[in-house]
This record gives sequence, structure tokens and C-alpha cells, in this order.
Amino acid sequence: ILKLQFLYLIVSELHTCTMKRSALFVTALCAVSTAGQCPYVTKGAAGRVPKNHPPVKGFEDLQHAAPQGRVGAAAVDWHGLKRDLEKVIVTEQRDIYPFDHTGTYGGFFIRQAWHSSGSYRTMDGRGGVDGGRQRFNPELSWDDNAQLDKAKRLLYATKQKYGADLSWGDLIIFASNVAMETMGGPVLGFCAGRVDDYDGEDSTMLGPNHAQDALYHCDDPNNCTKNDFGTTNIGLIYVNPEGPGGNPDPAGEAWDVRVSFDHMSMNDTETVALIGGGHSFGAAHGACPLGPGPSPIQDPANPWPIPGPCGSKGLFTSGFQGSWSLTPTQWSNNYFTELVGQEWEVYMGPGGKHQWRVKDTKNASLAALMMLTSDVSLLHDPSYKALSEHFAKHPKAFDNQFAHAWYKLTTRDMGPRERCVGPFVPPVQAFQNPLPPPPAHPAAFDVVLKDVEALIAANTVAPAELVALAYQTASTVRVTDYKGGANGARIRFAPESAWKVNKGLDVVLGRLGSLVQKHAGSLTWADLIVVAGTAGLKAFGLPLEALPFCPGRSDATDGTGSAHLLPNGFGEDYEGNVALYVDKMVVSGIPKWAVVALAARPKSQAHMDSIGYNATWRSELSTDFYNVVLENQWVKTQTPGGALYEAKGKAGVFATQTDVFLYYDPELRAIAEAYAADDALFKKRFAEAWTLLMNADRYDGPTGNKCY
Repeated sequence: ILKLQFLYLIVSELHTCTMKRSALFVTALCAVSTAGQCPYVTKGAAGRVPKNHPPVKGFEDLQHAAPQGRVGAAAVDWHGLKRDLEKVIVTEQRDIYPFDHTGTYGGFFIRQAWHSSGSYRTMDGRGGVDGGRQRFNPELSWDDNAQLDKAKRLLYATKQKYGADLSWGDLIIFASNVAMETMGGPVLGFCAGRVDDYDGEDSTMLGPNHAQDALYHCDDPNNCTKNDFGTTNIGLIYVNPEGPGGNPDPAGEAWDVRVSFDHMSMNDTETVALIGGGHSFGAAHGACPLGPGPSPIQDPANPWPIPGPCGSKGLFTSGFQGSWSLTPTQWSNNYFTELVGQEWEVYMGPGGKHQWRVKDTKNASLAALMMLTSDVSLLHDPSYKALSEHFAKHPKAFDNQFAHAWYKLTTRDMGPRERCVGPFVPPVQAFQNPLPPPPAHPAAFDVVLKDVEALIAANTVAPAELVALAYQTASTVRVTDYKGGANGARIRFAPESAWKVNKGLDVVLGRLGSLVQKHAGSLTWADLIVVAGTAGLKAFGLPLEALPFCPGRSDATDGTGSAHLLPNGFGEDYEGNVALYVDKMVVSGIPKWAVVALAARPKSQAHMDSIGYNATWRSELSTDFYNVVLENQWVKTQTPGGALYEAKGKAGVFATQTDVFLYYDPELRAIAEAYAADDALFKKRFAEAWTLLMNADRYDGPTGNKCY
């Protein structure tokens, strides 16, 4: 049924768009659609009608309430919320969940935020707290998240008081910041603007499940260090704290820690500061060898019951037992002074897991301390050990490093600073890949367009080359962590300039360089590349009114931030796996109808030759592309540039892997067939898709777009 509904949305138009986390894309689509109408839109093309959409016959069961945070985080009284949270954190113990230590739920809320944010990974931008998906499976039932359902119950009344403007994602992080401040901890600031997801679908690929294993397989789920997963153990937040494979090997654990934190884009200093800072508060619980009881996915009605299998004395979260610091309710650097100042020995804790204690101590306070193998690993790596010793001697340095690292951890998936709102947003940070201000007075579009057209007329550059340049520049965008896109024109720098799919485009950039010089101070490379793409499409017959241009982009000074943003290209890396291709669409936020339309973009012969795809390519914008793809059978063959497909019985007729995906994937084929049968529909959808892609990264607040 969903497949039929999906096709219905492709060939028909719906009015008035709203959407969840990728609302900025929907805004773009609504703006570029004819007569205020909007084609099929949804994050990841999952076949859903956007929330708050007017009733659509046949779709009533797919339409639900608006996601939390969608209305506007800017409307929240953040100072009032802070006062309310202070009362929730420092309060009387409630029956919902016992204190870690008398008088405060601070450590509990910090753990909740750590485990929600710590799921972020750079490979595809998935994970993180934006979306508030820790409320849903699979994250809800991860072993590392045992009892965190109770943290949300403690916050529920506060959430209800502030209504839909306050998302769970924002509340989880803000509550942890307030908790730190009540215990004297350093906080750099808070970026509000997270929008909650409807469900846990966007955490599916974090695993563990069959869908994740099919696309992103790990031979040993307990040792995924060779993969780019954020965690080294699928189903845990980052590493197995007991040690690699449950073996208390601190040196081996140090390797896992570095791999995992690197996949979260954290350097050594940030890693040590975060581990020490997070473990400066609260306690781990594992006094019960029977475990926490059934998880939410096993018993939705009474998950992880309290009292648990061992009664009131056997609270179980991680399976480890004890506090890391002598001051677990007050910020200090005691974690580091004890870590480096004591000798630690491994033993089997009451929860049946390896943990560490101070060796041969008669001091009752020290005897109550514990460390995990992941903590002790900091003493078995030269860099980590030096940093731990530094933080033990210099508490102010620890304060500063932790405040910045915590802000990065909890904000990494929010994208550039312009998406942040609220009164506590700190100055822009390096991890947000800031861009310089755009020109105050940008060059006139029509003037620059004529300059580009003059280069085309002089045969200095071909229209298809300009289309290829603009497409490759913009198609790095991804909605999972709001990175990539045309803004910044990072295609001029490594790593983008060195990607195989961008070979030869440096030549096109060189031929456009004179225009940047001519309009110095008023024209950026980023705007020029988009204008050039428009000029190229105009040469192929698309009217300018169908390709609205929005100026105001600026230029990056280097390629920082482009790692892991390699676009779909021509599918040479997918080895025939269309599911990986579709998953890349989900990550980009560009829906299937748009991707299939853009697949028919004119191919530059020079660009394809530079890549090594030695064949004759159609340099036109026509439904003939779909007819050729759909009407032929394709046989895989090798060329100097990699695998291509040749039409069976038709020598010299070639297609790329992504072209052939349209032939044999049922959903992609259905869209292609609709375009093949209606040239007007194809041209309309192509123009909408192009405008969407070119402006996808023009963020204005959490859900807005500067161009619409």
C-alpha cells in the first residue's frame, strides 16, 4: 500500500507542506512548486505524509500530531525552564527512580545526555540527540541505556508545562547543562533548536538489527574497530567499558577508545576531558548479578522494573557498581587525581563484570571508588596518560577543555551555528565549520549570468561541465548533521577536489576564475558555481523562471568538514547494492523523486572522460534518458574508470551503476516511468529538484531556509 501511495504522491500534488527535522527541505519544495503546490516530500522518502498536513484521502492513518520542537524553540522561556529544572534536579527522591547520591538527580540527567549525544558518528552523520530518538527503539532498549526511560518520566511534567515548543532533544541536553551547573560544573553554552522525530526510524542503521547488518555489516559486533561506526560494539554507546570483548585489557581498550572517539570527531584532549568530566558525577549501578530485568522492547509495560530482580538493594544500570570520584555531586578534578595517583587492580564486581579498585587501601572512601577498564586505559596510552596527569595538576585547564568538549559532543549534530537559537548560544566553534560573511552587496545575478553565457558562447566552457560542477558541489549535503552543500564551495579544496567523481572539475573552476576576479568583493565562488549551473541548464532549455537564484553564499578557506561527505556519484562504490544508494538518499535528505529527476542531468563528456568512463554520453536534458535506461537490458563491463553497463546487443550504449539502479529497483523504476511518459512533468520536477539541492544548506534557524 505504501508503494502505491508513494507513486500517487509522485504523480499528484499535495498542498501546504510541513515536516519534522528536514522541514527546511520541505519549505524549499513548497516554495519552488508551481502555484504553491508541493510534490511528494519526506525525509528519506519513507512514504509518509508530513505531520500537520491537511487530511488527504487514503492517508489518514499516516498523519499524526506535529513533532515536538517544530513550532519554535525560540518561543521557550529558557530562563524560566532553567529555574524549573533546578527544582527537578535538586529535590526530594521520587518513587520513579532512586538518587545516585542523596539530594540530586544531576548525574542521572548527565548520563542521559551523554548516551543520547554519544551515538553520533561522522561516517553518515547519524546518531546524536537531535530528533530525541532515545525515546524509541532501538536506542531505548540498548543495554547502555538501562533505566534512562525513568529520566524522561522525571522530566515529563516539565515537558508538558512548556508544550510543543520544547523538544525532548533540547530538554535532554538543557537538563544536563543545568544539572552540571547545580553541581558547580563548567558549561560553555546551549544551542537550542532540536526537532523531535516521530519514531526511531533514523536510528535503525545504528543497530543492532537485520537492516543495519545488511547494509553496514560488522563481522564481530563486539569488535567493530575496522568499521566507521561510532561505537566499537554495536548496541553500546562507544566501547565496551569492561574491555575489548569483555576482557579487562587496558592497553587494548585504549585503542578502542581512540577509534570510537575519532569516529565521533573527537581528538585526544577532548576524549580525555569527556571521559573524566562525565565520570566526575554520579555512579554506576550493578549490585545485582541478575541484571536489570526486561528491556522496553521485551516488556513495554514494565521495562527495567524498580525494584528489580534483586529487590530494592539491587539497582542495575550498566552492571558496574560504584562512583569514580570522591566528590560525585560536586564538580572537581578528583577523578584525575585519583586515577593517576592510585594503583588500580581488576576484580569481578557484584554485577558479574570486571571493574577496578584501589589496590591494598585501608581508606574506606578510596575503597568505595571504582574505575572501568575504559578509565584505566587512559593510563596505558602515552597521550591519554599525559593529558590525565595534566588535568590532575591543572583543574582550570580541565574546566576549560571539558566545557568546550561537552558543547561539541551535545551540539555536533546540529550543523552550523545559524541553526542555533536561544539566549545561551556561545560564539561559533571550530567544529561548526564557520564561513566568513557573504558580500554585503552581491553582484547582480543577471550580470553574472551573462558573463557565464559569454564563456559558453566562446566555447571556453561547455554547459554540461557547468551542470556537473554545480551538482557535485551541492550534492555533498546531508540532513543527518546538516553538513555539506554548495555553500562554502569546498570543492576547490581537498578532500573534495581529490575525489574521483570530481576529476576534471578543477579545469572548469579555472575557466570560471576570471569572473571571480572581475567581480572581486561582490561574487563568491559558491554563488558563481550555482549561477554557472543555472546558465548550463538554461542552455539545455530550462527557463530561468523555473530556476530561481538565491544569492548570499560565502567561500570556505579550506576543505575542513568535507570528510565523509562523498556524494552518490555514479555508483561505482555500491557493487550493485541499490539499498546503499537509497540509504545515501536518506542521509542527504533529498527524496527519491528528486534524485531520480536529477539522474537525468546532462552528462559532460569531458568530465566523464576525466573520470575514466570512456564512452559516448548524452549531453542533453530529455526523457530519452529514461527510455534508454528502461528499455534495454544491461551487461556489466569494465572500463579504465571502473565498471559500466553496456546495453545488451547495442554496442556503444552505456549506463552508470546509478542509471541501472533505475532499471531494476521497483520504486525508482516507477518514478522513472512516470517521467519517461510525461516530458512536462519531468522538466518541472527536475527544476524543483535542482533548486532544492542548490539551496538545501541555506539554513536560517532550526527549520528555516534563507531562500524561502
